Amino acid sequence: MSSMTVGVIGIVIMILIFMTRMPVAFVMTMVGFAGFGYLISFDAALMLLPRIFHDSFSSYELTTIPLFVLMGQLAFNGGISRKLYATAYTFLGNIKGGLAMTTVAACTAFGAVCGSSPATAATMATVGMPEMRRFGYADSLAAGSVASGGGLGMIMPPSVVLIIYSVLTEQSIGALFVAGIFPAVLMTLLFIGAIYITCRIYPDQGPRGEKFTMMEKLKSLAGLADTLAVFTLVISGLFFGFFTPTESAAVGVLAVLVISIIRRQMTWSSFLRSLYETLQTSCMILFLVAGAVVFGKFLAVTRIPFEIAHWLNGFDLAAPLLITIIMLIYFVGGCFMDALGLVMLTIPIFFPVVMELGYDPVWFGIMIVLVTGMGVITPPVGINVYVVYGVSQTVVGDIALESIFKGIVPFLIATAAGIALMMLFPEIVMFLPNLMY
Repeated sequence: MSSMTVGVIGIVIMILIFMTRMPVAFVMTMVGFAGFGYLISFDAALMLLPRIFHDSFSSYELTTIPLFVLMGQLAFNGGISRKLYATAYTFLGNIKGGLAMTTVAACTAFGAVCGSSPATAATMATVGMPEMRRFGYADSLAAGSVASGGGLGMIMPPSVVLIIYSVLTEQSIGALFVAGIFPAVLMTLLFIGAIYITCRIYPDQGPRGEKFTMMEKLKSLAGLADTLAVFTLVISGLFFGFFTPTESAAVGVLAVLVISIIRRQMTWSSFLRSLYETLQTSCMILFLVAGAVVFGKFLAVTRIPFEIAHWLNGFDLAAPLLITIIMLIYFVGGCFMDALGLVMLTIPIFFPVVMELGYDPVWFGIMIVLVTGMGVITPPVGINVYVVYGVSQTVVGDIALESIFKGIVPFLIATAAGIALMMLFPEIVMFLPNLMY
């Protein structure tokens, strides 16, 4: 049996096991180990497995992940997310759909200190869903805005997916973080536009909220101070080379912790809860990284990535058409897999193709984060939808899953429009990286 045939069989087996809901990290490790052992030798596979797991869990570069996750947990448990929501509500609450717009804006702001899409969605569901229910918002618009806005946490730096991409492709994490700022702002504006149009068509879905005076609006800006201070400290430190990405994550954690303690918003129990939730999330991500590396080694010996690159180039299609096909593959894959798992699984396959087509690796990184971001709200996986559904049962009571999936449709259209804009005008992504680097 040829190595290509073994590779195809391995991929099919892996997809079939995915359907059993077995954790993605375990499936990739198991299939990668078995395939590598079959093609090379099981002795080699037995030597490969512990080395990869040791390297992944002891990697200095990957310590950025638990640090940024901890920063997000401390920010949530320290009350920063509630301040962001209150500030955004003061400015947008009296517009039709204003609370949903508030939620999207707060998601983007919270993404600046979190970096995790499900964590952002869960946080804003806790804060925003009761308020939108209180003001008579339709469940579809309320839950759809939270689930979709949570996806902005994947784009706004610091982003866990961008960190993984930088490690796998050896790209500058600083450049990727900078590149994510304009796309995050653009997607926020497009989401707000989608809410505005929805409420123009269906006015009863997002009634007007409370109106505030200009003085009250100006006073509420103090709620942004904590987030802006942490974001500026982390990003400016990376810009000007004061510290490395890992050091910037540690500085961010310390800044959030100090701010929370000074403001007396961090209790001992909430601090321990932050550590526990960080440990859970970080272990899941690091296992995914290690499993993806094992599976990547298997794919490398099958030569499937190189054959796919050769096959795509053989069509003699224009580069824009080929990159569109790759984006469609990422979108379909994102409907069935977690974004992190999909990125780690497919980067060894598509990254060489994209580089051969002459596209900028930083631009490609932002684009696949945007496309896989659609997957976190798209059935059948739609992890953000299930996160919001689970949290909503606790904070507002019964809400239909179908309502949430119905509510994400305008945001999917807005995301597709944003992706099209950034494909047509890559300068939206590359302006800041080119300026800074």
